[in-house]
Parts: sequence; C-alpha cells; structure tokens
Amino acid sequence: MEFKLFIDGAFCEAADGARFESIDPAHETVWTTVPEAGEEDVDRAVAAARNALTAGPWAAMTATQRGHLLRRLGDLLVERSSEFAEIETRDTGKIIRETAGQAAYMASYYHYFGGMADKIEGAVLPIDKPDMITMTVREPLGVVAAVIPWNGQILLTASKLAPALAAGNTVVLKASEDGPATLLKFAELIDAAGFPPGVVNIITGFGERCGKRLTSHPDVARVAFTGGTETARHIVRNTAENLATLSLELGGKSPLIVFDDADLDSATNGIVAGVFGAAGQSCVSSSRLLVHENVHDELLARLIRIAESIRIGDPLDHATEMGPLCTARQRHRIEGLVADTIASGGTLLTGGGRPSDQPQGFYWQPTIIDCPHDGLPTIQEELFGPVLSVRQFSDEGEAIEIANSSRYALAGGAFTRDIGRAMRVGQALSSGIAYINTWRVVSPIAPFGGNQHSGFGREGGSDAIRDYTRVKTIWINTSDAPMADPFVMR
Repeated sequence: MEFKLFIDGAFCEAADGARFESIDPAHETVWTTVPEAGEEDVDRAVAAARNALTAGPWAAMTATQRGHLLRRLGDLLVERSSEFAEIETRDTGKIIRETAGQAAYMASYYHYFGGMADKIEGAVLPIDKPDMITMTVREPLGVVAAVIPWNGQILLTASKLAPALAAGNTVVLKASEDGPATLLKFAELIDAAGFPPGVVNIITGFGERCGKRLTSHPDVARVAFTGGTETARHIVRNTAENLATLSLELGGKSPLIVFDDADLDSATNGIVAGVFGAAGQSCVSSSRLLVHENVHDELLARLIRIAESIRIGDPLDHATEMGPLCTARQRHRIEGLVADTIASGGTLLTGGGRPSDQPQGFYWQPTIIDCPHDGLPTIQEELFGPVLSVRQFSDEGEAIEIANSSRYALAGGAFTRDIGRAMRVGQALSSGIAYINTWRVVSPIAPFGGNQHSGFGREGGSDAIRDYTRVKTIWINTSDAPMADPFVMR
C-alpha cells in the first residue's frame, strides 16, 4: 500500500525523496514506508494553505457551502470506515473492534460542525454614541497547523479539522511520525469530498525538519496540538516566533474514585475501560484508582480476575480485547517505571511484564500495582500503557485531596450512588473533564480538554468553532454632518 504527502490538492513525495519505515507493532516488522517531509515541504504546504485562504474557490465560498463539504466528508468516512480501521490497526496496534467503531463515529464531528458553519454569528452593539452603528463579525484566523498524535488519528483530526474548516480557515495537518499511514490515507477523502486545492494539506515528518518549521512558520496563525507535555514546551517556544494562537491537549494521570456505595459491577467496567481499553494508550486513561477502604479488597479481586482474563493478541482479530503498545520505546519506558515503583514499595498484584504467549510484538500485560503513597513513579508519571496504580482512602475529603495532587488535570471522575456526592466531586475535581459513573466517552457536542500540565483550550462543542475565529469590530457613522473635532477622541 502506497502513501504520499498531500499538498495543494496533489499527492506527492517529499521534495528530497526521503522516506521512513512504519513498524507494525503486533509483529515488529516494517509494513510500509511513508514520505519524510522537510522544511521545503512544510513551506509548500503552508503556501498552498495561505493561497487557498485568500484566493480561489474556498475564499469565495459561503459558510453554507463549506458546511456541505464537511458533511460530504463525514459521509465518505462512514462509507470507508472499515478500510481506515484496518490501516490504523496495522499502523498503531489498536484493536480493530475499536478503530472500526471510532472511524465511523468520527463522521458525526464533520456532520455537527458542518451544521455549525453557517451559524457563526456576530452582533450589533447597543453603542453609547449617537449616529453610530457598531457591529462585530467573526472571521477565520488564517492558516491552522494541526499536529496529530498516533493514538487516535481519525478522532483527533476530526476534533481539530472540522471546526477549523467550518470557520473558514485552511489547514496543514501533521501526522505523527509513529503510525502516520491513516492520516496520509485520509487525504483521499479530502480529495473525493471536493475541497479545493490547498484547503487541507497533510504531511508527516520528524521534529526539527518538519514539526518545528510548521509550528514556527510566519504564515501560521493557529497551532492546535495534541501530544506529550515535553513536546508541547517546544511548541510553545516555537510559537513565540509567529505569535500564533495555541491550544494544547496534553497528557493525564486521571484519578478515578470509587466510593463504598458505588455499583461495583459498573465501577469495575469503568476502570477496565479507562486503563485497559486501547491498551491504556489514551490521554484520559484512568491510571490512578482511588478506592474506599471498605471496598478495596473486593474491587481489587474483581479487577485482578478480569485483568488476567483479557484476551491479548492480534489487533486485527475481532476477538482480541487488548493489542500491543505502539512502539518499542513505550514498552521500554513502562518496564522501567514499573520496576522502579515496585522497588520503591509498590506491590505488584498482577501483570508487570511481557506476555509469555506473545514472543513478537510490543505487548505488555494488564498490570495492577497497589501503592502505599503518591510518591511512586507510576503514580506521578503518565505511562501511556495498561498499568493501574491503586490508592486507598477513608473519606471524601481525602479522596479529593489525592485526586487533585497531580500536576496533570485532564480527566477525573467517580463512581457513587449518592447524587449529592456526585455533584460535589464533579465540581471539586481540578480536571477539565469529570466523568461520573462512566468513563472514556466523547462527543462533538461536548468540550474536551484539560488544565495545568494537561494543557489549555477546548475541542468539541459550539465554543470550539469560535476559537478558530477572530472578532472584528465595524463602526459606521450614519450622520450626514462632518466629523467633529479631529483632535478629540469621541
């Protein structure tokens, strides 16, 4: 299967012909190669996006016409969702039963924001000046650089691309250098939907030659990034060069609190979904479990039993429940942090190594560690893997204190039958998202994003589309009389 860059409506190789290998994480083998974009390719993509913004069909389109194109893109994604699911599974190791459902559901983002395109309104202000009509209008920001991670390319592309295009911007999408094939293939849908050349450009490459040039490019007005905190720091410094507006959706160490009145069947499923779903490779992974002392032993017994029965194997097999990690370096890092945690006092309850029946592939066992305090590495660090760290608590106040002790604040939540407690905890958590009696759900209608080291800005919901616009104020003097004293501000 061949993959190319997509610049100015054309599929192309990198300017210098460079390509790099993409590894199938289930077999540790090269399954394809992709172009490696450099600075020249970035410049071509940004120039194409800039030209499409100011000239040609896109610049002349009405908001309603933009909405029609977005809805068409969503329809095409549904039609070809199984094809994209298979590519994403081969490229990243995510199980096919999730990638298939996720690809089809992401059409709802294009349908939702397609419907929002012609509902971006300004206002006429009740201004305090006579003979003046003063109004505001919202305009697109310009060229948007959207940097997409490997762990949810179709989802995270939709959450950025759909509102950016609905607002009238043009976009350069940068796929992760890990598992970029899905996003490069997505260019076929952009082409088939009928977007004019240059409106959406898709490239992939490494940090210095590609990412740095894109996020610091003088013609980029907005950077939307999802990824790790360390990379985000580089991007913040890069945007000092172009003063682009910025949103960051970063990592998490999401706390999930289980009170002693919780429905333990539901709580168990929520925990499993949060930390073992997608092999824990989710920014909202519920990797910190806080359990009331009265139900600690019973809940852990349930979790251990489920963890040891999870079907690990070929991610293309629909019976598989957990596939491999995406990269060898992820597994190496997890090995080190788990070992350090156990050496520092954590008790390994299950897992903690590579599955013996999977000699090939970047697999890791579902792992549960009972932790006596918050200073342990697996409590403090985002692992991006199927590792659950467990803490006990005795009352609601202690649970909230432990939950909010992390520097990350993307998601948090609780399982409880007490509606008053549910409301208190939902508001007390410092996270940008609070899940109560559920976990790991998304919607184009709901804002998504975090606080503190988990970033800033929100994706999804009606406010997201406004973040891809700027406000212009228009003053109109309706009087026939000459302007008053020019040396005095009115």
